[in-house]
Amino acid sequence: MYQHVILSIMLVSPLAAQTPATTKPAPSTAKPAADTQKPAAAKGVRTVEIIGTEDMKFSLTTITAKPGEQLRVRLVVKGAMPKVAMAHNFVLLNKGASPVDFVSAAVMASATAYIPDAKKADVVASTGLAGAGETVEVVFKVPAAAGDYPYLCSFPGHFQAGMRGTLTVK
Repeated sequence: MYQHVILSIMLVSPLAAQTPATTKPAPSTAKPAADTQKPAAAKGVRTVEIIGTEDMKFSLTTITAKPGEQLRVRLVVKGAMPKVAMAHNFVLLNKGASPVDFVSAAVMASATAYIPDAKKADVVASTGLAGAGETVEVVFKVPAAAGDYPYLCSFPGHFQAGMRGTLTVK
């Protein structure tokens, strides 16, 4: 009975049609979060893997990086809910940006994957949205200024449920 409702929602939802270019199926043997901050040997880019699940928490809530370092954040999403109901992204904000203001504006930005146009200047790096079984990633240069930079999932309600963390640059 509910399958028809979910299918209709998926057909008309902007999320259902949205598949970021960096989305790919999650590997069946994802590395545990504890091993995710090891330096990558190739091309000087370090990969940090974060797992997002239906409990609306990131597996990693603290990342430490050096100023100017090349960092790849890979978000692996696990779960069974449809993407229209449960999607995750990784959004790194500038040091002075307000996460609360950002997610308040993001709730009305479904057409832009919950990255509000009015707040794009606050974003250092972000991934597209990923549903269960998908992986998204972003490669960026860590800001030069030392300090704490908030990161979050901007899908409605996820930040409030605790899906957030801090990139510490030192």
